Amino acid sequence: MPESAQQLHIDPLPDFQPEIRKARLADVGDMYRIINHYAEKQLMLPKTQLQLYEYLRDYSIAVDPSAPSRTLGCGALHFYWENLAEIRGLAIAPEMAKKGVGTALVKRLLIEAKDMGIEQVFVFTYEPKFFGRFGFVQVEHSTMPLKVYNECFNCPKFNSCDEISMVLHI
Repeated sequence: MPESAQQLHIDPLPDFQPEIRKARLADVGDMYRIINHYAEKQLMLPKTQLQLYEYLRDYSIAVDPSAPSRTLGCGALHFYWENLAEIRGLAIAPEMAKKGVGTALVKRLLIEAKDMGIEQVFVFTYEPKFFGRFGFVQVEHSTMPLKVYNECFNCPKFNSCDEISMVLHI
C-alpha cells in the first residue's frame, strides 16, 4: 500500500481492484444514471447532466479493468480554497455495492487531496460508517465554513438538511 494511503488509515481493498481514472466527457451518461439512481431513492442529491459537465474535472470514475467501458462508480473532489476540499457525488453502480469500488474511489480522492496540499476534506453523507473507516469524524453543520453552503442554498432540503457533516484532517 502506498505510504500516503497508510497515513490516511485506509483499509486494504478486497481482491477485486477497479481501475480508477479521471472522468471523460463520454462518461457523463453513466455518471448521470448511477448518481440519479440513488437520488430517486432520496439517498443523495440529484445531478443534472449540465452539472456533471461543468464539474467533470472534479470527477474520477471506477471502471472494470476487464471491460474498461463499464463504469462501476464515480466520485468528485471539489476544491474550495487552498486547504479545503469536499468529496461529493460518490455513487456506485448498484450491482457493485459492497465490493470495494467506493473504497477505491475514496482512497484515490484522498490521495489526490493530499497531493494537492489540501489539509481538510469534508463530506455531507448518509453513510457516516463508511466515511468513518477513512478517519472522517462527525461535526456539527454550523462548524463548516459558510462557503461550503454555496450549493446548499438551491437544495430542496436546505432548511431541513438531514445529511451528516464529516471532516478529515489530512
